[in-house]
Amino acid sequence: MSIFLKFRARTGASNEAAVVDIAESNASEESSQHIRRGPFRPDVWVNARQRNALRLRTFYYRGVDIAITALLALGWLTYPAAISSIGQLTIAQVAPYAVGWLCAMWFLISANLYNFGPSSHVWRHVAATVMVSFVGLLAGLIVQAVTSVSAWSDYLLWAGLTLIAIAILHLIWASAAVRSRKNGALTPNIVLVGATRYAELLITQALKRRDINILGIFDDRTDRSPDAICGVPVLGPVSDLLTHRLTPYLDCIALTLSPDAADRVGQLERQLSILPNKIAVLLQSDEPDADEITRALDKLAYTPVHLLNPPINDDRRAFCKRLQDLVLGSLALCALMPFLLLIGAWVRLDSRGPALFRQRRHGFNHEEIVVWKFRTMHHNRADNAGIRQVTADDDRITRAGRFLRATSLDELPQLLNVVLGQMSLVGPRPHAIGMKTGQVVSADIVAEYAHRHRIKPGMTGWAAIKGSRGPMHSAADVRRRVQLDIDYIERQSFWFDLWIMARTLPVLLGDKVAMR
Repeated sequence: MSIFLKFRARTGASNEAAVVDIAESNASEESSQHIRRGPFRPDVWVNARQRNALRLRTFYYRGVDIAITALLALGWLTYPAAISSIGQLTIAQVAPYAVGWLCAMWFLISANLYNFGPSSHVWRHVAATVMVSFVGLLAGLIVQAVTSVSAWSDYLLWAGLTLIAIAILHLIWASAAVRSRKNGALTPNIVLVGATRYAELLITQALKRRDINILGIFDDRTDRSPDAICGVPVLGPVSDLLTHRLTPYLDCIALTLSPDAADRVGQLERQLSILPNKIAVLLQSDEPDADEITRALDKLAYTPVHLLNPPINDDRRAFCKRLQDLVLGSLALCALMPFLLLIGAWVRLDSRGPALFRQRRHGFNHEEIVVWKFRTMHHNRADNAGIRQVTADDDRITRAGRFLRATSLDELPQLLNVVLGQMSLVGPRPHAIGMKTGQVVSADIVAEYAHRHRIKPGMTGWAAIKGSRGPMHSAADVRRRVQLDIDYIERQSFWFDLWIMARTLPVLLGDKVAMR
């Protein structure tokens, strides 16, 4: 039976980014330390949010290529006259350059030359981009031959300069991608569940290839499991993975179990379903050969993870959302800066303490982030852990704080979180870590609670404009909030976000009941 992989999107839990110290026990014994750390330890640790941002750079690369080559064509057409002379050009003069440029760019994109895979060699990639661009520019040369308005030498010189520009740009892009993979910033991080013989075969082949990081192994059979397999540490039982500090850094969790352990596979899938990470179930033959192992690792290392359910956000959607956040967030932050300074001064004059309040909350992939707000409570009574939620006539809230909460102006400093990429303008509201509803941790009330971390948290969101704002005092409140957040994640789009932003201000100002 050949290997095949099933992938499933998950949502869930993690802890903070102190991964540098993961699994270290005895600093004085170098050999022991090496075994505990494992042979796949990357030089640079980046979490899932940062890794996604690195992958989305290819959209910026594409934009720079289009802009520079377009400017080169525009400058060539108008040189040595002024740029205003472009209006005097005829269609016959412009057509060869326009067709050549459009075809070159279209061929580059269609040939997936902005997909810098693990096997990409820098000079091979540059050669491929030059060849593909050359084919596109030939289309313009054909148009030049038909129109015969200007000299062939002019077009050929421009085409040569364009090829050189594309080659230089892709040399930079490919070199950056290779460098990021070498230091581990782009190399996929996975953990294995099951300290089995098959896990040993996977690790052995992965050590030879070095295009995937296997950071550790989890196995419930702790009494029979070794301390390490080929240097990769066994970090504990599967239950430890649910709250392990590695979780925010993982791209995938691979189950390496026997093919006849179908019941155990189902049990583990249910147990790990609260995690945000993708899960790969490896169903293998009893005696897998080298080709089967290679195919399994290729799917993990080279190809996009294929999910049983369609992906919530493809790269294009994620890029558009990030661009929306960066442009609108930066404009809002600059425009509102004088207003923010006035609010900060008012908070300082109203009560003793700093103007800003910061709190650790869960972000994308359960990453811990520091969220900024204007302080609305007395400094010595602030609840950093979010254990006690706000109630009506809460005596901890200052006079200025009541107004700021009623208008949600206390959330405006989170524009800084948006610009930094930790939050989005629209998304599920970030909750304090360990926040309680009554005497119960809110995350324990609804099994799907962690699914709201499949996307960046937002300053506003679908739940906010649908009335689910502020504290959650009952299990019903938690269930409704989680359901609305999941509804948003499944519907998210550029235009849906704009509609939510447009609805936010009138909804918040018109709500005199909800406590915030």
